Amino acid sequence: MSDNTRAEFWSHQLDGLITEIVREASICQVKLLDPGVVDAVLRDNASVCGHDNPAAFKKLRELLMMTFVVRGKAFDGLGPLEADALIQQISNGLKAKLGSTAKGRFGGAGG
Repeated sequence: MSDNTRAEFWSHQLDGLITEIVREASICQVKLLDPGVVDAVLRDNASVCGHDNPAAFKKLRELLMMTFVVRGKAFDGLGPLEADALIQQISNGLKAKLGSTAKGRFGGAGG
């Protein structure tokens, strides 16, 4: 498998996770870009939700945990420099997606 093909594979995997994270965060009205919110979700603290939806919150938490697993596998598959660059690109995409969502639905500062 070529380096470009591997990068595309991991990009697709991470982008799919991020799309679902944004969807579940939107359902729960969780401001993931606010300081400490991701940590609270990972610690199973639903007080950061603007809307009570236990099923969506559970899925959001599981998706966030899954990103760590996928990130580790991307490092193994691509190498640290390529994986870091890919993760930064995906992170910027997440901020852009959440930023537009946050401004419209959550009243947050966004991106």
